[in-house]
Formats: sequence, structure tokens, C-alpha cells
Amino acid sequence: MTAHAIVQPAATFALFLMCLAFFLTAYRVITGPTLPDRIVALDMLVAIAIGFLAVVAIKTGFNLYVDIAIALGLVGFLATVAFARFVLTQGMPEDEKDPMAASPRAGSRRAGERSVAQRTARRKTRGRAR
Repeated sequence: MTAHAIVQPAATFALFLMCLAFFLTAYRVITGPTLPDRIVALDMLVAIAIGFLAVVAIKTGFNLYVDIAIALGLVGFLATVAFARFVLTQGMPEDEKDPMAASPRAGSRRAGERSVAQRTARRKTRGRAR
């Protein structure tokens, strides 16, 4: 049994699984309940496309597909970062941008809890007293 006889059916099976994953992920992009779900699904679509290109490169023997997959990975990373920045700045309601502002206990501390400035001042005064 040669390597070619093992690689070709395995690559075909991998392509079938990636097509299935692609359709399931596309469904999540369309029906995702929240914007972050859709962003993660789009990132997953990029990863599936990269895997698809890698399997096609193995199946056909053309190394050009690997270069295309690397470029797609870079573009996908930049798109994910851009979407994440959008969600952090524009995509969320005003009260969700600052989680401390929406909290009813914002600004209050538990009993015995000190701020960073208070702890630093206490360390400095303890060091001088010795």
C-alpha cells in the first residue's frame, strides 16, 4: 500500500468534514443570537477556509495554496481584531461599555478593602518607622 493510496481518501474525507463544518458555521453566522457569536463564527469560517486550502494543497501537490492560506490567515486575524474593536466601542450599548458604571455598587468597597494608593502609602510609612 502506497502513501498516495492512503492520502487521497483521507484528504477527500477531510474535505467532506470541512464542508460540513463550513455549512454549520455559516448557519451560526446567520442565526447567531449575539454579535460576538457571529464574530467568532466568521473567524471559524476563516479557519475552515485555511484548512480547506491546506487539504487541497496536499491533494493536488501545489504549494501555492499554502501561500494563499497564510495570506488568508493574516487577513482573517486583522478582520477579527477590527470586529472586536467595533464591538468594544460601537457595538455595545452605552451602559455596557463601562462595566463599573452599570454596577449598582460602583465606587463602593467591601469592608476592610483598601485602594492601591492606600496600600502603597501604608507600605511607605511602615518602611520609615523601622
